[in-house]
Amino acid sequence: MDLQAEADDLVFECKDGIGRITFNRPQARNAFTFAMYERLAAVCEEANRDHAIKVLVLRGAGDKAFASGTDINQFREFSTPQDAIDYENRIDRVLTTLEQCRVPTIAAINGFCTGGGAGIAAACDLRIGTTTAKIGFPIARTLGNCLSMSNVSRLTALIGAARVKDLIFTARLVGATEAASVGLLGEVVEDIEALDRRADEVARLLASHAPLTLNATKQAVARLQGRLTGDEGEDLILMCYTSQDFREGLDAFLNKRPPQWRGQ
Repeated sequence: MDLQAEADDLVFECKDGIGRITFNRPQARNAFTFAMYERLAAVCEEANRDHAIKVLVLRGAGDKAFASGTDINQFREFSTPQDAIDYENRIDRVLTTLEQCRVPTIAAINGFCTGGGAGIAAACDLRIGTTTAKIGFPIARTLGNCLSMSNVSRLTALIGAARVKDLIFTARLVGATEAASVGLLGEVVEDIEALDRRADEVARLLASHAPLTLNATKQAVARLQGRLTGDEGEDLILMCYTSQDFREGLDAFLNKRPPQWRGQ
């Protein structure tokens, strides 16, 4: 693994108790490599150990995206059913680590926030977006894969079962106003400059509050929202990822053509 490339693609810095995580692949709409997922988990684990870190703010570099999900090229190496299970297990582990991080987490969302990027945002405690925010899981029209049980559980707890089905069935991206109305965003600001200012204001406010109170609240809410385990949805993952449709969706995406779904 190229550790320097990994560090460059996901930058972490901490000042005055506020940790800032920047997804730094603007040329790819901040699409995640596997190394970036692992580094995100490692930063959360560092925040669990280092009590000088009071809050984490997550944002995307550039002006186009928060994060547009997993880099599609990461799927090209899939050759066995276990590759699909391992991938979803990795995502579950990373997002659970983010969700259970000791400190409050704030997603500062500008532009596209899709797929795995929307999963990351949903795992954060607070979400602030600009008027350009576009949030969704367009997998039904792109790759034909599916979310893990853990991710479906988390998203359902956040916005409700009917809205989860609406988002995934229609494969649409929700604008900022609708996102705020359904709970995908807690607050909407005008532009990137306002987003940075507001995220910093909220981060400083949270950093000034009693950390045990915040942590206890996070844990209490998590205990109320039971999660189904990954293995309870392995049959669904295998149904999608080992299908001819998934290979068709991958090829169509890489070659910029509409996929021809067969349901097989």
